[in-house]
Amino acid sequence: MEILEFAVTESGLRLDKFLSENSSLSRSAVASLIEDGKVTVNGKAAAKSIKLKQGDVVSAEIPEPTELDVTAEDIPLEIVYEDDDLLVVNKPKDMVVHPAPGNYTGTLVNALMFHCGDSLSGINGVIRPGIVHRIDKDTSGLLIVAKNDKAHVSLAEQIQAHSFTREYEAVVVGNFREDTGTIDRPLGRSPRDRKKQAVNGLNPRNAVTHYEVIERFTGFCHCRFRLETGRTHQIRVHAASMGHPVAGDTVYGDAKHTHGLQGQCLHARKIGFIHPTSGEYMEFTSDLPEYFTQFLEKIKK
Repeated sequence: MEILEFAVTESGLRLDKFLSENSSLSRSAVASLIEDGKVTVNGKAAAKSIKLKQGDVVSAEIPEPTELDVTAEDIPLEIVYEDDDLLVVNKPKDMVVHPAPGNYTGTLVNALMFHCGDSLSGINGVIRPGIVHRIDKDTSGLLIVAKNDKAHVSLAEQIQAHSFTREYEAVVVGNFREDTGTIDRPLGRSPRDRKKQAVNGLNPRNAVTHYEVIERFTGFCHCRFRLETGRTHQIRVHAASMGHPVAGDTVYGDAKHTHGLQGQCLHARKIGFIHPTSGEYMEFTSDLPEYFTQFLEKIKK
């Protein structure tokens, strides 16, 4: 069971609206938790329509996810490296990492269950076995998967300590003024759309992205991004906040102009970590996929 706790900083918002805007829970999920007495205000169960006051403390008990029967599927995987503790996978664009409403088949997890059988870390439960970190459906590139809990804990601790190397390449709209720089802007859930992130959004957490311009074009530039932290949609939101959204990103960029791309032009190019058993530093790189190189050729012309 997970406990969520929030400090109310502004008076007047209904309990159900406040909780849905400050968490990943849907309004129906929030209503169900409140009805079951799993949500309290200042330690006491409360109705969903109660108006919150500044200084109130809202707590919610999130039950363990229902054990779903996630089916193993014989889906081809590009495995860059594998041993008894982990594997590094090169995920194609358009593949969802783990099952979710609307995507219970065809995901990376379905493919991993076929390839690995029971040899996956159970820390993230049935829906996300072995998944230490994830990348968006429309982002291609390298992803590490833990085969046991020891490896999972070690890799997660490296991510938390910012010692886990994650480098991406992207084409962004426009040109950064400087050839190198750091974007240090906290990210939180967007108050307008709970599926999106925003700079200084709800319950913001520190987020740091380093960038380097690889090549400049008319109206675009090819950049390298290195994550110091790993917040949801971090590169996409940070780039857009600088006025240079990732090309093809219709969520944080121009919703009407895709530049001929199907999703954002963003690729997880390099991953590096200390092996949880050997203690050796390992690093892997992935070639830019065809959609990316074709777009580079297009903007060069």
